[in-house]
Parts: sequence; structure tokens; C-alpha cells
Amino acid sequence: MRKSTLIEGMFRRDIPEYPSEALREAIANAVAHRDYSPYVRGTHIQIRMFADRLEVQSPGGLFGNVTVENLEEESSTRNARLMRMMEDMHIVENRGSGIKAMLHVMREANLEPPRFDDRRSSFKVTFRNHTLMNPEAIAWLNQFFDIALDDRQRLALVYLHHHQHITNSDYRRLNRIDVMTAGQELRGLVQTGLVEQSGIGRWTYYTLKVQEEPPKEEERTDEEKILVHIQEHGSINNAECRELLGVDDTRAYYLLKKLCGKSHLKPQKKGKGRRYVVL
Repeated sequence: MRKSTLIEGMFRRDIPEYPSEALREAIANAVAHRDYSPYVRGTHIQIRMFADRLEVQSPGGLFGNVTVENLEEESSTRNARLMRMMEDMHIVENRGSGIKAMLHVMREANLEPPRFDDRRSSFKVTFRNHTLMNPEAIAWLNQFFDIALDDRQRLALVYLHHHQHITNSDYRRLNRIDVMTAGQELRGLVQTGLVEQSGIGRWTYYTLKVQEEPPKEEERTDEEKILVHIQEHGSINNAECRELLGVDDTRAYYLLKKLCGKSHLKPQKKGKGRRYVVL
């Protein structure tokens, strides 16, 4: 994990890429709440680190009446004896406090809140390592200077600048507010014309309506050139990647594998017939 250094007088303090408290809570929760039944006994908790994110995934989805939307307020224990033991050993504090602790330390570090993904057979927590309000984000926000927005709505726009959509629960975790306030402020964003609402009820989500000018060909990164090529032609293979970028086989393989690791692409077939398509 990368670290940055902050000098404070005569002393230095190392700041990790991801707050250690948040990562600790995610791992403790994974151990306490994973499924230990015979069906998944051979499946492990996985911690995966990528260039832009860190994931903690455990076997078994959310338990009882807990959902991704209410997991800050609700708690349901799959492994009651294990949970009591971990409380006695002070590995976990009060039940249900781990999610709130993760959100708090990520917010204190000026990082976006973790994303929670319940797939029934597994539960995944994803931490992103980029600061939301960086100079690039502020410069991007300046184009909306003539629109009446509060700080929470501006933060939501930056979030949408990095993600495909935002939900009411995402907005609440981002700004630490209640359901009603989040709904009102998201509807306010829709009224400005910057955001578009889709879906109904609990499946409602919001997307960015602003048309961003695509980068010029000479300004695109190698990864962006690959994605544009796939959008235009449907897929790409190693040879086409080499020709497109003017790189060797090793570099082309590295870039395609990197885009797969970021969940942008997925490989199809094997060997010489392997092609890559958008995930």
C-alpha cells in the first residue's frame, strides 16, 4: 500500500493510501459475518488491491433483514457465538458500529465512502483511493458557477463525475444526512437539469446529464484509446492493440490485463483467438 508523508514540526507522520481503521473494520466484519456453512467452507475471504481501489469480499451475502440500503441502521448476526467472542476480545465494538466507523474514517480522510455490494453468495466492500475534492474536480465544478447548488449537491456532482450513477443511500453516506433530506436534494439536482432520474421506488438512481466534451485523439491515454476502439469495433485483440498504440506484445498484454483488472473489459476465448470486450 502506498504511503504519503506529512511533516509536523520535528516529526513525520506516514499516511496510508487507505485509512487503517476502515480496512480493519472491513476485515473484522468479513470474519464475523461470513457464511461458514458446509456449502462455502472451502471459500476464503479475499482482499484484492488494484491501482485505484481495494476490495474485501467474503462468502455469503447479507443476513436476515439487513440490506445494502439499511445496513447502517439494521444489524443481524449470522454467527452469534463468534460475534460474542470477538466482542469479548475487543476485536469488534458494538454490533452494527463497523459500517459507521468505516464511513466516518473515510470521510475524515476526504475519501469517498466505501461501496457495498450484496451478491447473495458474497458481500463486497470497495474502497476508492482518490480524493473527491481535488483541484481537477474543483476546476470541473467551476463550469456550474451560475447554478444555485449547496456543498452537498456539489459533492454529489463530483461523485457522479467519477461514477455512472448515484442512489439515495450513496448520497446519504456521502453527506451523512437522512433519507428525506437526500431525496429532496437529489430532486433539486434533477430540477437544475444537471442530473437525470431513472427507475422508481427503491430502484431509483440518478445519472449525470451534462455532456462532457470528449478528449481529443492526441490527448487520450492508451487505455482510453483501447476503450474507444472497442466502442467503434466491438472488440480488440493483442495484435490490434499493438497496431493501434504502436507498442510491443508485452505492453499490449499489460494494458489489456490492466483494463480487465479495473472491470472495464473481459476476455473472450483463449489462446490466439482471445478478444476483449467491454464488461
